[in-house]
Amino acid sequence: MANDDEKTPPPSNEEGPQGQGAQEQPPQFSMSASRQFFNWLDEKGISLGFTTYQVGKVFFIGRNPDNRASIFERTLSRCMGMCLEGNSLYISTLWQLFRFENVLEPGQDKDGYDRLYLPQVGHITGDLDIHDIGVDSEGQVIFVNTLFSCLASISDTHSFRPIWKPPFISRLAAEDRCHLNGLAMEEGAPRYVTAVSESDVVNGWRDHRRDGGVVVDVPSNEIVLRGLSMPHSPRLYRDRLWLHDSGNGYFGYADLDRGQFERVAFCPGYLRGMAFVGDFAVVGLSKPRRDGAFTGLPLDEELQRHKAEPRCGIYVINLNTGDVVHWIQFEGVVQELYDVVVIPEARKPMAIGFLSDEIRRFITIDTNNEF
Repeated sequence: MANDDEKTPPPSNEEGPQGQGAQEQPPQFSMSASRQFFNWLDEKGISLGFTTYQVGKVFFIGRNPDNRASIFERTLSRCMGMCLEGNSLYISTLWQLFRFENVLEPGQDKDGYDRLYLPQVGHITGDLDIHDIGVDSEGQVIFVNTLFSCLASISDTHSFRPIWKPPFISRLAAEDRCHLNGLAMEEGAPRYVTAVSESDVVNGWRDHRRDGGVVVDVPSNEIVLRGLSMPHSPRLYRDRLWLHDSGNGYFGYADLDRGQFERVAFCPGYLRGMAFVGDFAVVGLSKPRRDGAFTGLPLDEELQRHKAEPRCGIYVINLNTGDVVHWIQFEGVVQELYDVVVIPEARKPMAIGFLSDEIRRFITIDTNNEF
């Protein structure tokens, strides 16, 4: 890891909590980055997006022409799951699931931004505590309905349409029984999910946070991995099932033949969110809250053993060596992240939000069927 970092001041051009410019808010956000982080973004030709439900923001991190940081944020209440599928960006919020669409053609830009995500559709789901999101081969949105302990999809007439539940869940109930949270898609279909426990009673997962976590194979209903601590963010990449053993602080992969979790890298924080580019994983870290579900986890002992303080930020991990080669760290109001996406072939992304007048005035025309 590089020792030098680049300090970045609070964003100054985005919406604040009340829809006012961030320059009218007291400084609440700061970021530092490893010396080569933005050069790495440039080398890979990517930008990043991440959500923080703790303060209700989605952030986009790119680079300016001088290769220094571009940070863009929008306000979305309790935003959590993110999924990028082509030009479509899906984000779950407190009671809605949104689809944003990039409306810029290759080579176009708006005020120097080469990705502009415009909200197109918002499905009202109610407060389902939606976690991970995927898109199937037919373009149907699949999401983890944590409140009802199931996988679900959008319904035209109801809050959701259940499509699968774990074998240990006896019935659908708004009880968050096992804290189902993570979803790995394979060839356009749900393949694996993570849950904090196999509990079948209301909030029962809270009693099994240290070692009750499981990975379930969706098509077969088989539990393929046990003994995890609050696992999150399963992802299939290069024929491996990668995931976070978040309660222990480890990023790694599942050896499905042996039924074991193989540790690749320790990260000093509560891990959530995962994306890939080339030989690298991009993962999110949160500072664990000192109350509720985050207390009494093995992560506390691992932090002490590594003589480390918990951090909030994003790590770039070399999949071949397990080394953390680049990082960004957040201080101030942002202390927890949920999901992370890699935006390919993007230098400087932005999004239209809901709190300013811009959304009323920003109009696009579909010319595919122009008369």
